[in-house]
Amino acid sequence: MLNKTVKITNAVGLHARPATFFIQKANEYKASVWVEKDERRVNAKSLLGILSLGVTKDMEIELIADGPDEALAIEGLCDLIQSDFAGAK
Repeated sequence: MLNKTVKITNAVGLHARPATFFIQKANEYKASVWVEKDERRVNAKSLLGILSLGVTKDMEIELIADGPDEALAIEGLCDLIQSDFAGAK
């Protein structure tokens, strides 16, 4: 199991479109992936879960991954966040 704290820097946080890109990226991995904010943990592959966290600009979240490609999952999701979701399809 791996975890990493990242800061959300895009203007709208993890809302609507960025959240959709985030879960699409999370679904590329076999590992179980979670997002944790203020001791509340949700499935990173669930749009409703991600939106329910209410993550806005400059908030920090913790990414947690467990599975065969956990390192790739953490790295890929961090890269997406750090690019302000510019690398999203």
